[in-house]
Amino acid sequence: MATNPPLIIVGGGLAGCLAALCIAQRRPDIPLLLLESGASFGGNHTWSFFDSDVPDAARELIAALDPVRWPRHRVRFPGRERELAMPYNSVNAAALDATVKARLPAAAWRLNAAVSQIEPDSVKLESGEQIAALGVIDARGPDGPMPGLELGWQKFVGIEFAAASPEPDCATVMDACLPQIDGYRFVYVLPFSAERVLVEDTYYSEDPALDVALVADRVRKLAKDRGLFGPELRQETGVLPILIGGDPAAFWPELEPVARLGLRGGFFHATTGYSFSLALRLAVALAERNGPFDGAALASWTRAQFTRHWQEMRFFRVLNRMLFNAARPDERYKVFAHFYRLSPGLIARFYAGTPKPIDRMRILSGRPPVPITAAIKALLRR
Repeated sequence: MATNPPLIIVGGGLAGCLAALCIAQRRPDIPLLLLESGASFGGNHTWSFFDSDVPDAARELIAALDPVRWPRHRVRFPGRERELAMPYNSVNAAALDATVKARLPAAAWRLNAAVSQIEPDSVKLESGEQIAALGVIDARGPDGPMPGLELGWQKFVGIEFAAASPEPDCATVMDACLPQIDGYRFVYVLPFSAERVLVEDTYYSEDPALDVALVADRVRKLAKDRGLFGPELRQETGVLPILIGGDPAAFWPELEPVARLGLRGGFFHATTGYSFSLALRLAVALAERNGPFDGAALASWTRAQFTRHWQEMRFFRVLNRMLFNAARPDERYKVFAHFYRLSPGLIARFYAGTPKPIDRMRILSGRPPVPITAAIKALLRR
């Protein structure tokens, strides 16, 4: 008996997996196939988020991913330290991999399935196999530079140590009390348990190049200096785009025939580079949409979501121009220190990408943390 072709999602990273999980839950009538080129889903990553980043419709799914949750978190800058009673959460790739395999039928996913060619209604694997599709969504990461976009970068190396944590109920999400190297530099300290902690050295830089060995040695020194050094359990790296400006039509042409999600679709927070909240919201919206799931309809819908997201990120692009173009690299931390004087509710809306008009005014109020002339030039630049 002939079977209907599946909706194919190419790329089993965060965006692709969340989309597949939401569609499988909300639209079981749609046959699905999730393709991942690697040996597991999610790669080797940790995704962190605030409670306010999670839409209500996705809370059950997030609970299934069993996040580590801290009831409070801390930030530190020269001259300013603050502890906020805002819960902070992290999910790792192993949990995402296990959830996909538990919730999707075995026939709905394939690992070690690298794709060589994508069409709106079919994909071709590197093995030569051709698979017909109801529609195709490209959720792979970008292939090198992202055309049409002016970018800065958030890059990092994190090492998880088997070490005792003095405060297992508090995450340090931004500690800039250390030498400023290669732009704005800060350290994360995430105690996953009383005896397991992630220490991550992070940089906001103009250059995406990351010397992993050099930064990993810095992480080890940081961990040792803070009494967090122990046997190494794993290491992760990342180079995330920070959006300064560009031409959205050049990045995603209007007649592009294939749907996109994730970083390939430009779906990331312009200032933090993080994509967890946006990936969740888009996964839910995709699964709940009433329209058809053929290739043309999906391409039109995802591009419309990108256009809307681009507009929503305009304010953040302005802030990024101040950060990268108005502040001296070794003084960029002052921009974040200035921001963290604000209320917890505003901070939560900022990270969720949903600031109110009055929030924008408050963020830009007060004594500028950068030279006034440079700030004005950055604000006026398009």
